[in-house]
Amino acid sequence: MKKRIKVLFSILIGLFTVMFVGLTLWSNNTLAPSEELVNLLNEGDYSVDGDYTIFEPKGSPNGKGIVIYPGALIEPLAYGYLANELSKNGYLVCVLKVAFNMSIFESNKAEKFIENHAEISDWIIMGHSMGGVSAAFYAVKNQDIVSHVIFLASYPDGSTDLSETPLHVLSISAELDGLTLAEDIESRKALLPEATIYDEIPGGNHAGFGMYGDQKYDNEATISNLEQQNQVIVIILAFLETGD
Repeated sequence: MKKRIKVLFSILIGLFTVMFVGLTLWSNNTLAPSEELVNLLNEGDYSVDGDYTIFEPKGSPNGKGIVIYPGALIEPLAYGYLANELSKNGYLVCVLKVAFNMSIFESNKAEKFIENHAEISDWIIMGHSMGGVSAAFYAVKNQDIVSHVIFLASYPDGSTDLSETPLHVLSISAELDGLTLAEDIESRKALLPEATIYDEIPGGNHAGFGMYGDQKYDNEATISNLEQQNQVIVIILAFLETGD
């Protein structure tokens, strides 16, 4: 009997090892920053501290911080243009690197970075695609420090209800998004506050919320990646200026 248990245990360990190695290999097949993005950023625009890609405020700091949860398998710096432009408006911005490049494994990842910046008392949590699920989860658990939540082609999962919270919420979608569909966002509206602001980028697609090139199953955008990024930035800044 003991021998059978040992054999079964060995088999289970072997299966777990194979699954872990497979997940690791798959999750390392990431979407990297595009050449266009690399050309738009300077080395001095940001720093990397462990799992945090940090964009310090340019000019006068406004005392507010933004944490960005990346989409699945998307490298943090792929959101570098967005983060850098927001930092030019006085925000401290951090893009997270998460376990297996999947934010659902580390929905609380923002916690340590926020704890390390006690000088910031007002936080905005933002997430693209899967990252929005994690952003919503973190925000609803930390309403004492989070004031705004921004979904980029995303929405909360069914167990995260923000509808009765005081959080200011913005949901930006794209007309030609092939991964996050309009009906997906519509189906989760009941989980968001009535005052949630919804905006759509005409001609934009899913990958256009970052700068990492084409994405499988997405539709082709009819506007440039940079144009979509700039439209997103304008919408976010307008929301943050009026959503207090």
